[in-house]
Amino acid sequence: MNTIDKKEWEKSEILTKAILEAENIFLHEKEGRLYDFLVDIIEKPLIENLLVKTEGNQLKAAKILGINRNTLHAKIKKLGIDVGYFKNERRIR
Repeated sequence: MNTIDKKEWEKSEILTKAILEAENIFLHEKEGRLYDFLVDIIEKPLIENLLVKTEGNQLKAAKILGINRNTLHAKIKKLGIDVGYFKNERRIR
């Protein structure tokens, strides 16, 4: 079992509150699709932020997420994320 420190717990609590708030807002509007909706609104920005931090390196991003690179690649394709943008974005700065 993983143990988390106080800071991780506090961050977890912030995320939990945000998810519960979104759930309450969209509960009836997205009934039957709530899970997919919440995963979609969290997953894309999570992956994009990691691609920024890893300069578009999918292998590094997958390691951080704890998933296989092929799984990440499939998610990137499904979500319509342009990995090249994140590679070029860092070079421009």
